[in-house]
Amino acid sequence: MEAIGDAYGDSHWVDQASIADAIQDPRTTPAVSYRFYLNNIQENADGWMSKDEWGLCLSADDPIRPGDQIAIGFDGSLRGDATCLVACRLRDGKLFMLHLQENPRDPNQPDWEVDVLRVEAAVANAFKTYRVEWFYGDPPYWQEALGRWSIEYGDDYVFEYWTNKPTRMTQAIERFRSAVMVQDLKHDGDEFLTRHVLNAVTREVPQGILITKESPRSKKKIDAAVAAILSFEARADAIADGRMKIRRSRVVGF
Repeated sequence: MEAIGDAYGDSHWVDQASIADAIQDPRTTPAVSYRFYLNNIQENADGWMSKDEWGLCLSADDPIRPGDQIAIGFDGSLRGDATCLVACRLRDGKLFMLHLQENPRDPNQPDWEVDVLRVEAAVANAFKTYRVEWFYGDPPYWQEALGRWSIEYGDDYVFEYWTNKPTRMTQAIERFRSAVMVQDLKHDGDEFLTRHVLNAVTREVPQGILITKESPRSKKKIDAAVAAILSFEARADAIADGRMKIRRSRVVGF
């Protein structure tokens, strides 16, 4: 309240209690709090998630097991960015990495590309190992693969999720961050997922807050964070569809 008082000075018409509530709302990022409510830009204020916030969601207990019901998020690239599959367990929202390929940025490998066959194998293994209920994937570069997976695993399980639609994506990002703030989401401490989540910075658009790399040429990847958001959305949609109440001998998701 002292900081709010300093920021608004003699603006007696401002409801400072409402400003305090807005700052403490889990949906409000530190960047927005500092810039718009406290008139104070701090170093790394645009970071999407802090290490402490993410760390509070770490859960070493109750490990993921074969046969668990899961939802999957897929963010695919071919060369520049990372390609990854992140899963989210339906019953408790626990995230874990299924597959990741990152461009090594090695001068000795200038023609590096994603190994598509490894991705295909990872998807097949996920459906074989777990009860996949929903599968969301970002389709650029992978539309043909998504189409095949939809045919193979069922078109009521595999769906395209266009992350370039700001309204839809800002809402998904807000739901994910809110879940982290109240520990309604868990993760198993995977170092690659953690690194990508902490690499993400926020970008304000008219529809809300998006996440992005710190710069277009940055080597700090965030693709696993995007895949995690998709998997968390897929989990919510699977639950809304009643998938936790349905026992299936074979379930497919995207």
